[in-house]
Amino acid sequence: MVPQSATQLKLSFAPIVKKVAPAVVNVYARRVVSQRRVSPFFNDPFFRRFFGDQGGFGAPRKRVQQSLGSGVIISADGVIITNHHVIKDADEIRVALADRREFDCDIVVDDERTDLAVLKIKDGDGDFPHIPFGDSDKLVVGDVVLAIGNPFGVGQTVTQGIVSAVARTHVGVSDYQFFIQTDASINPGNSGGALVDMSGNLVGINSAIYSRSGGSNGIGFAIPVNMVKLIADAAKHGGKVRRPWIGASMQVVTADIAEGMGLDRPRGVLVTRIAKGSPADEAHLNVGDLVLAVDGVPVEDPNAFGYRLATKQLGNSADLTVLSDGRKHTLSIKLEAAPENVPRDTRQIGGRSPFTGATVENLSPAVAEELSVPSDEEGVVIKSVTPGSPAERVGLQPGDIVLSVNQEDVVNTRALASIAKSDPYVWRVEVSRDGRTLRFAVRG
Repeated sequence: MVPQSATQLKLSFAPIVKKVAPAVVNVYARRVVSQRRVSPFFNDPFFRRFFGDQGGFGAPRKRVQQSLGSGVIISADGVIITNHHVIKDADEIRVALADRREFDCDIVVDDERTDLAVLKIKDGDGDFPHIPFGDSDKLVVGDVVLAIGNPFGVGQTVTQGIVSAVARTHVGVSDYQFFIQTDASINPGNSGGALVDMSGNLVGINSAIYSRSGGSNGIGFAIPVNMVKLIADAAKHGGKVRRPWIGASMQVVTADIAEGMGLDRPRGVLVTRIAKGSPADEAHLNVGDLVLAVDGVPVEDPNAFGYRLATKQLGNSADLTVLSDGRKHTLSIKLEAAPENVPRDTRQIGGRSPFTGATVENLSPAVAEELSVPSDEEGVVIKSVTPGSPAERVGLQPGDIVLSVNQEDVVNTRALASIAKSDPYVWRVEVSRDGRTLRFAVRG
């Protein structure tokens, strides 16, 4: 309602802030890095002729890097949610509460795919202030929200705004692209802080901003709390994040596809792949079907579809509203963890091959889910690449699926390790990346 009196205009968010602010903490992450000291003579050809690239010019030294972010206490025993990028590669993590108490923390869960992490306060009294979870699916555009964090390290700060959008899916911050957008001021240092509703419930974790200057332009993004619940639940069960898998790949419906299917507008997601024996296969979901909704909630692109599945509980089922051959019907699909039906057999490739420095695994649905590659592929996938290694220099990337080497199919990691020991004049390599087949040749 429009305020009808001066009394109604004198509104304050102070009661909400008083309730939730004590549970928002500053997160200090320290990491030790090695940095090579470079002599001012290092680039002089005369000195390099005698001393080479080392020669006492590049003795490494240790340097401490520090990053600052925010976090939210979600339980009285000192469990904290923050962003993965706030504590990435940290050797030591310390948090400071609003009442100026400080504690060291352990990392319980660190999930890069969602850009979320769970910390646990060491040696606490077990009676910390905390914020209860809300329901981010109940947010609507126009709802008033508060953002709390430590921008630029100036100290705890509260800003107010509205929900500008509830399903932003092209932000590029994490694998699960589904964000709450708000115009509440969010700046560097706010990452990991709380986005709360007018009932004092946590509805999101502030994670990113759109800015050309580094400051707030009124476009901030928060991870919905319903995704946060998934990571918080993993902390209670050994720290391993297990997500539902149905064994289907989707693509966005363009205007041309919509016209070809006789739709009045682009909507839903188009099924492009089904893994044999997967829950989607067993439920008779077919390539070419159009998925319109998950449990009655419309999905407009693959990111929204992935988010809706990821926030469901394993062991349950999801009802998909499907348009197939012009007929709309509902399919019930079991929500299972991706199986590791092939031993991953992790190996680091050595020798003098183009794969030297690459860590590889046999591809199974579980490995595919972890590395965000198509789950119906087979063979060997690159898990990681050592910086500066031959594998990095030839352009190999994590997630690449090795198809063949010198026209010999790579069926498993053992086969690739054997091939890597050979010494051909030219290495001819074929890999699959993002659904495209790439071929390149490297001299031995």
